Amino acid sequence: MTTSPPARYDDLRALFLNCTLTPTPGFSHTQALMDRSIGLMRDVGVTVDVVRVVDHVVPPGVQPDMTAHGAERDDWPALQQRVLDADVLVLGTPIWLGDKSSECTRVVERLYGYSGETNDAGQYLYYGRVGGVVVTGNEDGVKHVAMSVLYSLQHLGYVVPPQADAGWIGEVGPGPSYGDRLDDGTVAGADSDFTERNLTFMTWNLLHLARMLKDAGGLPAHGNVRTAWDTGTRYGLHNPEYR
Repeated sequence: MTTSPPARYDDLRALFLNCTLTPTPGFSHTQALMDRSIGLMRDVGVTVDVVRVVDHVVPPGVQPDMTAHGAERDDWPALQQRVLDADVLVLGTPIWLGDKSSECTRVVERLYGYSGETNDAGQYLYYGRVGGVVVTGNEDGVKHVAMSVLYSLQHLGYVVPPQADAGWIGEVGPGPSYGDRLDDGTVAGADSDFTERNLTFMTWNLLHLARMLKDAGGLPAHGNVRTAWDTGTRYGLHNPEYR
């Protein structure tokens, strides 16, 4: 078993969007868990950008700029540029009533607002990027939330590697959340080998896949070019040339 990474990652950029409902400077349990992954990435030179979405004005909607549709202010276009600058996108969310937070839903909707745009190869805009999710809470739902978020990301064009989610939940019902200081001086969740393992696997799998995609120039633009389909240069099942 090798003890050193198989490649360099210092030219990669990652964006962590924390979809907590707690504005800065309040303590975010989701951020506490995301920080574990962020630390691993920064240790190998990855440039990591972190945004707490609730600190910004992000109106609901599925248009690129909601000020063109009645909103007085929309910070999402600036955040969208940070999304496009990143090779890796990780959404972090708490669990509320068994589902992702309203902020996370809104982020997915705003990402979707750009889903019809294409990159230089004519593919959908998010092709060639890698996505993952981190989930916290003290009620059941980690896998349900991960399923929902990862489906959304891959549907938009993100590539999802193996073990692309990690989470921690405490005892069901009121009680400590990840990162809370307990009466004995320990930190809730810090002793969870299961969470630590999944978070480590997620982080490295995101980096490995981002490395491969960046080195390959993204996904091959064969069979997935929107512009070719729109102009009738189709390579679908009915075209014998591409069978």
